[in-house]
Amino acid sequence: MTRESWLVCWIGESDHKCAERVTGDRGPIASALAGPKKYDRIYLLTNYPFERSRAYCEWLERETGCREPDLYAVGLSSPINYAEIYEKVSDELKRARLPRDGVELTFHLSPGTPAMAAVWIMLAKTRFPARLIQTSRQNGLEAVDFSFDLASDFLPEYLRRSDARIERLADARASVPGFEKIIRADPALTTQIERARRIAAFDVPVLVLGETGTGKELFAEAIHASSRRAGKPFLAVNCGAISKELVNSELFGHRKGAFTGADQKRAGHFVEAHGGTLFLDEIGDLPLDAQVRLLRALQEKEITPLGESRPVKVDVRIIAATHRDLQADVAAGRFREDLFHRLAVGILRLPPLRERGADIALLMDHFLALTNADAGISPEALHKEFAPQAREVLLSHTWPGNVRELYHSIVRASIWSTGRVITADDARAALLVTTKQDDPVMGRVLGGSFDLRDLLGDVARHYLARSMTQSGGRKKHAAELLGFSNYQTLDNWMRKYGIHPSSDGAATSSEE
Repeated sequence: MTRESWLVCWIGESDHKCAERVTGDRGPIASALAGPKKYDRIYLLTNYPFERSRAYCEWLERETGCREPDLYAVGLSSPINYAEIYEKVSDELKRARLPRDGVELTFHLSPGTPAMAAVWIMLAKTRFPARLIQTSRQNGLEAVDFSFDLASDFLPEYLRRSDARIERLADARASVPGFEKIIRADPALTTQIERARRIAAFDVPVLVLGETGTGKELFAEAIHASSRRAGKPFLAVNCGAISKELVNSELFGHRKGAFTGADQKRAGHFVEAHGGTLFLDEIGDLPLDAQVRLLRALQEKEITPLGESRPVKVDVRIIAATHRDLQADVAAGRFREDLFHRLAVGILRLPPLRERGADIALLMDHFLALTNADAGISPEALHKEFAPQAREVLLSHTWPGNVRELYHSIVRASIWSTGRVITADDARAALLVTTKQDDPVMGRVLGGSFDLRDLLGDVARHYLARSMTQSGGRKKHAAELLGFSNYQTLDNWMRKYGIHPSSDGAATSSEE
């Protein structure tokens, strides 16, 4: 496969001065382009005024004969703030869909500040593998290499030390009752339990992913019970059950009179869970303004109640959970990417019940035993058991509601059964049969007026228009969003499907 070669770097002050004829040199970037290596794409970052850097790019084209550079403005509070530079550059490279197959990266260390050069080195040795080059008056253009690899030399030793510590902590807590409550034989769920035990040893945020009813809160309780915060408050909050108007007040509190109806002061869930664990279920339903506040609480370990001007320090471990695809929500702008990465330090993925094999039979027997025990206090209650045919009915069900649905179905079957044996009819009567809505694209009815070419055209027009709107009308960026290698391909698709850019950067279709 043909690989594209990209040169990525900052534009430095010396580069600008060369273009502005303040000095007689070519500058670091132009010197690199004069070397034997030819680049298919020149990807430049600037924290200078954009017009000044754009003029530099025009000079660079004339001076070196290179193809038009891509220029991206990156706002920095300081050019020597390592953490901010690392975050902003990482975000920019991810927006360019890097790293990816087919692209060979080269980072130029010379333009910009020493802090910028240090960040390029860290990124090249870890998240974004790249060649490193530098230029100087004394030595000209030269490759930069190290006798060590940060990823292979340092991290394995660090992780071995960390693993040993985790194992000691996890083994010491292996008998904690929280995890023993989780009925399982399935290897996939057992793996998640082992990971949860390891995560519990560290006081980091946790994100628990899984369909509704898979036991996310049970895992959160077990992690809390296995952590150093055991014995401190554990507070569970369903973010989806709080109205958007009250969510900030519920989580972060308010002072009396902060808004209409606030007739008394409220501490908020963060303060109530101080020292312990706050379980935020259905985190994907949190409004964007509350997401901003939550991000600050995680970063700064402080909150500001509504109506107050002074922040309050809080010591809370966050365990969040959702049944939604948060990465899709991030891409759609419904969930903040920085909050997602802040929460997803420890990630658990709970398998749905239909994928847990032998666990269904174990849970059936466990829940029936609980139901019999609860009914035992009633003198007219009978001890129930499953008929073989009833077992077959329950084992063949897909359980879209997962463990929660299984439990309530067994309670219903026990109630519907008039004798000691739960029959197949009792089991079928206890099941909730739901109809899932068909996917609007994949679930179209075939025949009649159905035309596959029309459907594919509608999908293509939709995403072409979205890419042009999201990119502000910049075809090069729109092509990247769609996964096209160049904007000429985008032009071909737009002509094929009748998409025309409008003056505001959006797009219109001749089909409309």
